[in-house]
Amino acid sequence: MIGRLAGRLLEKHPPTLLIDVNGVGYEVDVPMSTFYNLPAVGETVVLLTHFVVREDAQQLYGFATAAERQAFRELIRIAGIGARTALAVLSGLSVEELRQSVAQQESGRLTQIPGIGKKTAERLLLELKGRLAPALPDSNAPAAGADPAADIARALVALGYSEKEALAATRLVPPGTAITDGIRLALKSLARS
Repeated sequence: MIGRLAGRLLEKHPPTLLIDVNGVGYEVDVPMSTFYNLPAVGETVVLLTHFVVREDAQQLYGFATAAERQAFRELIRIAGIGARTALAVLSGLSVEELRQSVAQQESGRLTQIPGIGKKTAERLLLELKGRLAPALPDSNAPAAGADPAADIARALVALGYSEKEALAATRLVPPGTAITDGIRLALKSLARS
C-alpha cells in the first residue's frame, strides 16, 4: 500500500496532480482543501495517501493532513459513498466543519455540496456520529493545556468513547487534575459504569 508520497510537483489540474517520485510519475486526486495549499509546480510536495485497488482501476488519493485522510477513510466506509463523493465533501468543508456538522447533526452545510442531497446528508450525519476523532492540535487550535477538561474529553473520544460518555466522565474529574491523571480517573469511572 502507498501511504505517503514525497516528490516534485509536475502538474496541477484540479483535482488531479502529477508527482515525480524518483522518476516515477504518480497521478493523485486531492480535495480542494489540499489543492489550495500546494506549492508551485516544480517544488517539492509531501502528501499522505490512500490507495484504492478495484477490478477496473487503481487510484491514489492524496491529503495534506492526517485528519483529512482519516475523514476520507471514514466517509468511504459508508455504503453508497464513493471516493469522488468523499473528495467533494472534503472540498466543500474543512475537517473541523465536518466534525461540527456531525456533532450538531446539522445537514445544511452538507446539502450545499454539489451531489449531496438532503437524504444523503442525513445518512452521512447518522453514519459519522462518533466516528470522526477530535481534532489534533494545529496552529489554529488553542494551545494544549488551555482547557484540561477538553483535552481529557478529546482523549476519551479518540479511545472510542462517545462524546456524551466522554463529557460525563470528564465532569467527574476534580478541577486542577493533570491531564494524564484526569484521563486515568475518567477511564476508571467509565469502567465502573
